[in-house]
Amino acid sequence: MFATLKNYPRSVNLLLCATLLLTLAKAITFPYLVIYLIDHFGLDITQVGLVIGSSLIVGSLLGVYGGFLVDRIHSYPLLLALSALFVLGFVGTVVAHHLWLFYGCLILINLAYAVIDIAIKAGFASLLPEDARSGVFSIKYTLTNIGYAVGPFLGAMVAKGDISLPFMLSALLGAGFFLLYWRWGDRTLTTADAAQKPVSFLAVGRVLLRDHRLVCFTVGGLLSAVVFGQFTAYLSQYLMTTSTAEYTYSVISAVLTTNAVLVIALQYVIGRRISHRYLSQWLIAGLGMFMLGVIGFALSTSVLWWVLAMAVFTVGEIIVVPAEYMFIDRIAPDPLRGMYYGAQNLTNLGAALGPVLCGLVLASLPAHAMFYMLAAFIVGGGVFYFIGASLKPRPLE
Repeated sequence: MFATLKNYPRSVNLLLCATLLLTLAKAITFPYLVIYLIDHFGLDITQVGLVIGSSLIVGSLLGVYGGFLVDRIHSYPLLLALSALFVLGFVGTVVAHHLWLFYGCLILINLAYAVIDIAIKAGFASLLPEDARSGVFSIKYTLTNIGYAVGPFLGAMVAKGDISLPFMLSALLGAGFFLLYWRWGDRTLTTADAAQKPVSFLAVGRVLLRDHRLVCFTVGGLLSAVVFGQFTAYLSQYLMTTSTAEYTYSVISAVLTTNAVLVIALQYVIGRRISHRYLSQWLIAGLGMFMLGVIGFALSTSVLWWVLAMAVFTVGEIIVVPAEYMFIDRIAPDPLRGMYYGAQNLTNLGAALGPVLCGLVLASLPAHAMFYMLAAFIVGGGVFYFIGASLKPRPLE
């Protein structure tokens, strides 16, 4: 992976740097949101879940318009503006004394992060040939997971001094990227087409809805994200329902470590082999691993079995995430790449819905019914992926 990074132009490495630094900034802070909201605003657990979950959903929905901006604005000023908003969001969380202001800052952070992510993926498409993109998408996902693996440990270290310090550290990391990109960012990089006539957001949205391949893959991604988007949340819910808090803690710690280690170790090795030519076969393999992993969760009776099931599940994640990127990259026309990636980000809604749906099942049905529901979402996601991959492209109107 490091040898590959050396061969990339500086613009690509700066975009990858954005992925690592900004993901690290989010990961440092977000594990402490629950504690912060309870301590500073006196919310109960239900209210905390509503604040955090809805801010993610609103950020994802607004991110679709952010994709429209990526197609209209040069990347250099856009990335600088978004990273500045990212920093302001974290500064705002520290100084906010009212819940509505804190909530607005969370939406700002999620929105800025989502649109930067879209701009990064669109930038890769502008800077690299098609056959090199699977490798860079895999490196990007590896760096994302490194950020989520390391971030909570850094947050725990600084939170010992004061619970607001993780938010300040996150703001500093965002500011560090802002200065880095301001100094060395590619001022000529753009994913916008100057020759393209101005088109309204709603008109572009109608074009996207007529691309049934995009619609099918977005729905398939949303259904799949219910399964892998926040697996620790629903596994914790299941274990707390069927066992003790001590056993839940030991299992979740083990599966989180397993997931992080395998993703960091294998993501680039496997991901760079995913090609446009065999995307359907890769997706079938990845969804099959998800299914085996979920079956393993349902049958697990010891920490070792949970770890083995998570190892299989993680291989599915390693395959499906870059394969989704590759499919959208393949079907997205150059003038609309930002909007296509923005539509793909709607799959985050599935990740937000996962714990909610699993909680409803656990509250009303036998605990193992949760795994039947997850299996149904895997099959549903696979059906939409298959339909999307089999459809022929339609010309843009």
